[in-house]
Amino acid sequence: MIDNEESDGKVCLRICADSTSQDLEPIAIMVHTLLGIPTTIRSANCKGIRMERGIIVDRDYTGPVLEKVISTNTSIRTVPEEGVYKGKSVVVAPIRTMEGNAIGAIGVVDLVAALDILSMFREYPGIIDEVEEARRRMK
Repeated sequence: MIDNEESDGKVCLRICADSTSQDLEPIAIMVHTLLGIPTTIRSANCKGIRMERGIIVDRDYTGPVLEKVISTNTSIRTVPEEGVYKGKSVVVAPIRTMEGNAIGAIGVVDLVAALDILSMFREYPGIIDEVEEARRRMK
């Protein structure tokens, strides 16, 4: 990624397969700030960043799911069997060029998968009725 300051003061961020963790830092911070959950990012040829609780905890990070997403150029939802997030649901997506080639990957802990929806419905059987009632009021 190259930071080019234009003559009018604008800054342009460019990502490539060789982007370093320093290059990817603004994106990691943005996603982590928006979601507030552990966030990881790396380029195809350089290790990247792992953020948790508002701080960068690793600037030389890679993980098995990030690597697999880059090599397969597909999004993956899984529970890793190794690495820092072993046993935790994660979702990772490729960062692609306009031509569709994977040049990196970004991932987060998958909070939706961590929820046990079935047990929520068992514990709160009236939830469907509440949702339906709310929908009726919105119309």
